[in-house]
Amino acid sequence: MEYRFKTTFWSDFSIADRFGIDAINDTYKRVFKEWRTDYIYLTELAMVMNWKCWYYFEKDNKKCELYSELYYHTRDYALDHLKGSELKYYLETTD
Repeated sequence: MEYRFKTTFWSDFSIADRFGIDAINDTYKRVFKEWRTDYIYLTELAMVMNWKCWYYFEKDNKKCELYSELYYHTRDYALDHLKGSELKYYLETTD
């Protein structure tokens, strides 16, 4: 099944990419703070961080490393805070 975006996170981070590491960090902090309590958006944030990490894998080591760190931060938060059907959604969607 094809995933359909529910947020503008991919576009938001694509814009931040053009401005560098500080812009990516700033965008992440704002997005995470605003949406960490919404399990659907949190799930998509983790997915976008993972996709961006792989996108930059052989193109830009610093961005790849940053997106990897942000992915693990998001994932760990989700695993620590989501319960029941919300955790099930996260795990099934990110699988």
